[in-house]
Amino acid sequence: MTGTQGRLILASGSPQRFSLLVEAGFELEVRIPDVDESIQTGESARSLVERLAIKKLDAVINVGECGLAADTVVSINDEILGKPGTPEIALEMLQTLSGKTHEVVTGVALSGSKGRRSLIVATQVKWRELTKEEIVSYIQTGEPLDKAGGYGIQGGGKDFVVSFEGSFDNIVGLPVDEVISCLSELGCDCSK
Repeated sequence: MTGTQGRLILASGSPQRFSLLVEAGFELEVRIPDVDESIQTGESARSLVERLAIKKLDAVINVGECGLAADTVVSINDEILGKPGTPEIALEMLQTLSGKTHEVVTGVALSGSKGRRSLIVATQVKWRELTKEEIVSYIQTGEPLDKAGGYGIQGGGKDFVVSFEGSFDNIVGLPVDEVISCLSELGCDCSK
C-alpha cells in the first residue's frame, strides 16, 4: 500500500471499531463526528447506514486524508433496530430477535489520496429461542444499551447465536477485511 498518511482517522467513538482496527494493525486517530442519526421515513437499513457513514466521514475527514466512518444497525422484517438506550426498549428488541434470523448491516465510508468510497456489508445471524429470564439477566449487565439490536456478539450476546453467514467482524461493528481492501485501493497505508 502506498500513501502519505501514517494514521487512519476513525470517525467514530465506537470502542468495538477501534479495537478491531488496532487488532488489524492500524495506527488510529479518533475524531468523533456530531451528526443527526435519525431514520428518514421509509428508509431501508442499507440506505440508512450508507447515508450516515458518508455524513460522519464528511463531518470530520478532509479531502485526501485517510479516514473511515461507519454505521451499523440490525434489521429484521424490514424493521431497523439501532441502539436501544433503555432497558425497556432492549427487552422489546431482544424479544423480537429471539428464535429468528436477522441481518446486521454496516455502511462504511472511506477516504484516501485516491478519492472516497462507500460500501455496505450485511451478515445474517440466527438466534435460538430465549427465555424472558435470560433476556432480563442480559439487560442487567448493561451491555445491550449501547449496541445495535441490543446485543454484542463479542460479549454476552454470543450465547444467543446459533449460526451466522458472512463477516463476524461486521456483527461486532466493522467488516475489517472489506475495509482493508478498500483502503488499499484508495491509497492508504495506515498499518504499523
